[in-house]
Amino acid sequence: MALPEFSMRQLLEAGVHYGHQTARWNPRMGQYIYGDRNGIHIIDLTQTVPMLDQALKVVRDTVAKGGRILFVGTKRQAQKPIAEAAEKCAQYYMNHRWLGGTLTNWKTVSQSIQRLKQIDEVLASGGEGLTKKERLNMERDQAKLQASLGGIREMGGTPDLLFIIDVGKEDLAILEAQKLGIPVVAVVDTNCNPKGVTHVIPGNDDAARAIALYCDLVARAALDGMSAQLGAAGVDLGALEAAPEEEAAAAEA
Repeated sequence: MALPEFSMRQLLEAGVHYGHQTARWNPRMGQYIYGDRNGIHIIDLTQTVPMLDQALKVVRDTVAKGGRILFVGTKRQAQKPIAEAAEKCAQYYMNHRWLGGTLTNWKTVSQSIQRLKQIDEVLASGGEGLTKKERLNMERDQAKLQASLGGIREMGGTPDLLFIIDVGKEDLAILEAQKLGIPVVAVVDTNCNPKGVTHVIPGNDDAARAIALYCDLVARAALDGMSAQLGAAGVDLGALEAAPEEEAAAAEA
């Protein structure tokens, strides 16, 4: 595998260059603005291209060294692509609501994850001995905990890198990452403050097509890092790909 490639045309087609209304801009993003059209700021994609490429390298290198990536996007249009991208590359995500202390108070968060796992076990085994009301309460707790923590239940510790859509909405996540010295890769729109973002990707953080594109590229960069990690460990990737077919043939025989 190789680092995922993308073109300026793809970014244009996904609407990455459309910022916010000129009245809603953040002066700290001024250096990434090309101009404006009909009262909308246009992002300078000649800067976005190399910065996105650099961010993808950081993602790949983090995974190649065995690091964990936490995908964060809780706004409605980011929830599904964030979860799908993280699952595609066996990483972790928060797409419901950022829980204060997720990173800085990991001990408490892990206790909640343990509670979720215990509830799952009880309900999976049929919930014997529970009254109807107890079972209902447990199912409610399960749904709540699953929405908040389902994407990080197997993370096993704080991540090594955050990938964020919409830094304005996820400012708490950035603050916590800063406190712990965890680097942040983030899409930053013209109305946002890039402070605290280690690797800025200037771009539209609202359009569904743009969000889908970022998530897909980051997931593929993480997969590239994973194959590099496996290669370094001496795992034959070709053999891994062929194995399921051979097993299926053996099962039929």
